[in-house]
Amino acid sequence: MKWLITGGCGFIGTNLIRRLLEDDAEDHSIRVYDNLSVGGRDDLGKIASFEEVSPDAAGDIPDAGVDLVVGDVRDSDATQRAAAGADVIVHLAAQAGVPTSVEDPRYDFEANALGTFNLLEAARHQDVDRFVFASSAAPIGECEPPIHEDMACNPKAPYGASKLAGEGYCSAYHGSFGIETVALRFGNVYGPRSGHKSSVVAKFIRRALNGKTLEIYGDGQQTRDFIHTDDLTRAIFLAATESDAGGEIYQIATNSETTVNELTDLILEALSEEAGLENVDVQHTDPRTGDVRRNYSDTTKAEEILGWVPEVKLRQGLKRTVRSFTS
Repeated sequence: MKWLITGGCGFIGTNLIRRLLEDDAEDHSIRVYDNLSVGGRDDLGKIASFEEVSPDAAGDIPDAGVDLVVGDVRDSDATQRAAAGADVIVHLAAQAGVPTSVEDPRYDFEANALGTFNLLEAARHQDVDRFVFASSAAPIGECEPPIHEDMACNPKAPYGASKLAGEGYCSAYHGSFGIETVALRFGNVYGPRSGHKSSVVAKFIRRALNGKTLEIYGDGQQTRDFIHTDDLTRAIFLAATESDAGGEIYQIATNSETTVNELTDLILEALSEEAGLENVDVQHTDPRTGDVRRNYSDTTKAEEILGWVPEVKLRQGLKRTVRSFTS
């Protein structure tokens, strides 16, 4: 298969590329499209040798190997060229923060809603059969969990609204143009290669290793569903390859609810066992605008249609993540 992976230099992208190359490098040729705002060339270079191609000169994706096109998903012409020859587009590039979306909703819209539209247009004009969209539970907003695919959406922050727009356009392009779109609503993702991430697991591990205080927003009783990248990238691969997956939304998480306080205790345990780190300072601060109180997912649909179930337990995954930070 020929893969176009947007945001491929980032946390999830590099883990996905590693999986594809370890699976069978000869069967996969990969083009990474990334603006290098988070991950960079060094991050991609740690997992694969690659050739960098100018956005203006990008032709069909080669028959083998990995190449990198540096460009922004807001650039419609560049995304068209980057998608030439692709069998599947995995659209991971995004503005991924709730606080950033509140501070700058226009940028959030352009990066997420317009960016997804541009990639869907590229899929339409370049005859790409399958389109996998990285969504989130954020479109649902405040609700009584577990979250499932039939719930009405009521996003609480601009980030959730922009991801909901992406899901809507995926549905429309499936219905109008026959593109096999798959929207995956990721849980809170953690794992190796997350050094650049501002998500709670990566941030807490990084701050603890640097001798800084761990700051919990509010009372710490807010809940999330934490999924390891090994489980997530397996779901992405199945979404890109399973014949009956198209035109659907799937919750990709672990079907378990963990409070931030519980998560913090597990991180402290992993830091002690894997890094010998003790007496980490933890403080509570003001609640964060736009955050939902409870969030975990029912993953029955992914199990039934994709044949996917999560396998990495949180305690085990956190230890592996701490180990990756210290190795």
